[in-house]
Amino acid sequence: MATPQSPRYKWYVVAMLWWIAFFNYADRQAIFSVFPLLQKEMSLSNTQLGLLGSSFAWVYGLGAIFAGTIVDRVDRKTAILGGLHAWSVICMATAASRNFVHLVFFRAAEGLGETFYFPASMSLISDYHGKDTRSRAMGFHQTSVYFGTIGGGFFAGLIGQHYGWRLSFIVFGAAGIVLGFALSRYLHEPRRGAAENIAAGKPDSLRQFLNRALHTPTVLILLGAFACSNFVAVVMLTWMPKFLYDKFNLSLAMAGLTATLFLQLASMVGSPVGGWLADHLRRRSAGGRMMVQAIGVFAGAPFVILCGATQSIPVLVAALIGWGFFKGLYDANIFAAIYEVVPPEARGAAAGLMNTVGWLGGGGTAPVVVGILADHFGLGFAISIAATVYVAAGLLLLTGILRYVDKDARAAMAAPAAG
Repeated sequence: MATPQSPRYKWYVVAMLWWIAFFNYADRQAIFSVFPLLQKEMSLSNTQLGLLGSSFAWVYGLGAIFAGTIVDRVDRKTAILGGLHAWSVICMATAASRNFVHLVFFRAAEGLGETFYFPASMSLISDYHGKDTRSRAMGFHQTSVYFGTIGGGFFAGLIGQHYGWRLSFIVFGAAGIVLGFALSRYLHEPRRGAAENIAAGKPDSLRQFLNRALHTPTVLILLGAFACSNFVAVVMLTWMPKFLYDKFNLSLAMAGLTATLFLQLASMVGSPVGGWLADHLRRRSAGGRMMVQAIGVFAGAPFVILCGATQSIPVLVAALIGWGFFKGLYDANIFAAIYEVVPPEARGAAAGLMNTVGWLGGGGTAPVVVGILADHFGLGFAISIAATVYVAAGLLLLTGILRYVDKDARAAMAAPAAG
């Protein structure tokens, strides 16, 4: 492998983090494909199943902002690999669950274990990749999320169908532990601010950072848009396997595969395209990355409606492909966009704040809200209505592009460090 000084090493870093993020998402996705088995074994309602998804999101979101501020002060390699080992052990421990309370506890604990990863990894990538390649690097890294979701969804369903739901958690957790030891030798910590060739200042305190963020309009807009986008994404990831199992009578394995494969494969195409397009548009305007995100949510909304409304599997597959592609455009720029308007020493905290708002405001509410709607109006209707949240995200992004991002980007690079 190339050394940290080699021009190729910055892409090896993305590749190493890709595998860690793969297991990050495989571990969290696995439970959704075995919802029918859990419902049968433990007599759970749709609302209780929704709470399993929300319990992860609530703890993940509550911990993210604190994890982000810690990441800005510690070695990010340690945070990444330590988090990988922690959530992998918790994933294995989930197999010991015997009732709903146990499941909620382990899902919440896994959310805490995973909360350090994205603040640390996105901050680390941003110090290897500057403005010319940042969206492409993060867009490629984002494809690991899609592969991990497919792997977690399909293999958990397949293993659960033949060997019971517990074994998949043991397999995924053990693989993550092995990966962490394998990568510890090759992942290296960069200097903060290295990609822009500037000296990063002393990190803000949490109070100082939040005060700065709350007075930066573009940050507030990106937070709101991410909460909306994550709401829709979590709706689909949480409920689509069960929707296919109930409505189209697919097996557990096929429901888990169909719910993730076409959507995630399309996102794998959309995310690199979104990264390339955003890097290109960024040369013209600081709002270039946000423009790609706006295209993604506006164009994706009709496909979300179709996913819940169709009576045909081929049409549903086409809708999942359409939504997945445009979701990828948005996802490639989640963190690259906010890094336009925050200084290098605050990037861990910025990613943590994004995850806090996105998962509490979006992901934390989506599973249980849709579970309640499904109990009263049907799951198809509950999925379709989520498209309105996508439109709200697009309107927020357009407001930021037209009014705030250029000014906020200039202020971020000129801002004096705290302390």
